[in-house]
Amino acid sequence: MIRRPRRNRQTEAIRNMVQETTLTTHDFIYPLFLIGGQNQRMEVKSMPGINRFSIDTVLDEVAACVELGVKAFAPFPSIPEEQKDKYATESHNPDGLFPSAIRAIKKNFPEVALITDVAMDPYNSDGHDGIVENGEILNDETLEVLGKMALVQAQAGADIVAPSDMMDGRIGHIRQVLDENGFQKVAIMAYTAKYASAFYGPFRDALGSAPKAGDKKTYQMNYANSREALIEAELDTAEGADYLMVKPALSYLDVIRLLRDNSHLPIAAYNISGEYAMVKAAAQNGWIDGEKAMVEILTSIKRAGADIILSYFAKEYAQFLKK
Repeated sequence: MIRRPRRNRQTEAIRNMVQETTLTTHDFIYPLFLIGGQNQRMEVKSMPGINRFSIDTVLDEVAACVELGVKAFAPFPSIPEEQKDKYATESHNPDGLFPSAIRAIKKNFPEVALITDVAMDPYNSDGHDGIVENGEILNDETLEVLGKMALVQAQAGADIVAPSDMMDGRIGHIRQVLDENGFQKVAIMAYTAKYASAFYGPFRDALGSAPKAGDKKTYQMNYANSREALIEAELDTAEGADYLMVKPALSYLDVIRLLRDNSHLPIAAYNISGEYAMVKAAAQNGWIDGEKAMVEILTSIKRAGADIILSYFAKEYAQFLKK
């Protein structure tokens, strides 16, 4: 045999030398869950190791992550039911939990990147990403709320706003609102291919944002489709998106690769709550090595073509690199 591929695998030094995909802390965005109050730190039961933080304690978490080399964060607010209404009014309250947290983080850590969620569901009494009328999600009326929300987040200090709602035309509308108000430097990370997935459960537990009725299949994508992602990517790019995202990541590696091969924009992938919870549950039962599974999964997402990975493993992976 003239060709023996195993020659390039025979020692760790050789394997490291020819390794094609590498992961560093610069590849990650770490999602954070926010709650009101003071001195609050509450574990999400369905996501072992992940907590909800009040603004004072989230600053400690950010500090710990920055020390480890993780410097990009995606906060998500858990809003009390009494502050929710049909039109998600609290979502654009400049003195609300979310803008207050953005200001506090940027004041204390001006060097970090904050990627903020633009969607109505945490604030909507219906639990949907849009205004609901007679069971229908209203697209164009919802854009007005999303624009107000994005503007308040930009005013609070967001570096990148990330519309996760999947309404048609929202990237263009938000870009127009930001530009007209002097926020041309604030970027948009579009949730371009966000699928109607069964893996969102723990996230919705953390925020209490599950739909009160129906599902999200009229706006989130059918998980059987991949070519449709190219339509969404083309529209988001034309409307002014600076980043394209695929969510979830693990069951959609082919879609990550599809966007990577058809776009010159940075591609993000969201390694979501259900994917995280599966690894943690299996590891707690002794069925898999959780650390090795974490590294393999994250590497597969990067190998598929993601430039950026939003993951609840970000802090844990950074600790792994320090070993």
